Amino acid sequence: MVGMDREITDEALMLRYRDGDAAAFEALYERHRGGLYRYFLRQTGERGRAEELFQDVWVNIVHARRRYRPSAKFSTYLYRVAHNRLIDDYRSRRGRVPVSFDDPDCPGEETLPDPRGPEPARELERREQTERLLAALGALPEAQREAFLMHQEGGLTLDQIAAAMGVGFETAKSRLRYAVARLRRELGERDG
Repeated sequence: MVGMDREITDEALMLRYRDGDAAAFEALYERHRGGLYRYFLRQTGERGRAEELFQDVWVNIVHARRRYRPSAKFSTYLYRVAHNRLIDDYRSRRGRVPVSFDDPDCPGEETLPDPRGPEPARELERREQTERLLAALGALPEAQREAFLMHQEGGLTLDQIAAAMGVGFETAKSRLRYAVARLRRELGERDG
């Protein structure tokens, strides 16, 4: 199966897993583990929390396998489960969901502090660019960052992002557009 799993859709793999094929789950896990983990790491800024949320999502997928129906792309389903787990985490830690998830556009809210702190000045240029991007991502409102990460890390389309986040197409489009604009502005200001 390893040699042919790129030819099989995620949905077909999940159906195989639902029907008892453990190798199908392994293929799904291998396809999505990197993007999903980075999604949580960049949303939380904490490795421990990211790992916990990451594991919870895969456990949820395992437990829900018998109920799985391919009504959307598997990646949309996966990131919907991830989004719901992230919202639950916000509620349990803060007692509330960040305001940016309630605001369809999030145009003027506060920025979040960069959780990583300053990096040494003698980093290689590539490392510096990576850190600048991560800092800019960390400064995005949660909902904008989530839309951006679903698009970049999960490869989701706007329709899939909207479905995963449980919002309308235009809201997902606005969140992604604002995220990209803020990232360009932030990274451009530092370059100029």
